[in-house]
Amino acid sequence: MSLIHPPAYIVWSTDWIDLSDPFQRLWYIQQVLTQGRAEDIQALSIEDITSVLDEITLPEEVRSLWMRFLETHRAKG
Repeated sequence: MSLIHPPAYIVWSTDWIDLSDPFQRLWYIQQVLTQGRAEDIQALSIEDITSVLDEITLPEEVRSLWMRFLETHRAKG
């Protein structure tokens, strides 16, 4: 089990999230990408973001930003 205590500005509805639970992991990454600060986003790996981007719900401008970033990141490879 991989429990974390997320900051309240990202997740206000619970004190703990189990990142070993696939549903909670997806939901947490979605919350970080939409509500997190730079340091929260930096704590995620590029692989974490890439692996779930098609599975999570993001505002179109946020999704577009990440798609452009990942394309640039891959090009620099």
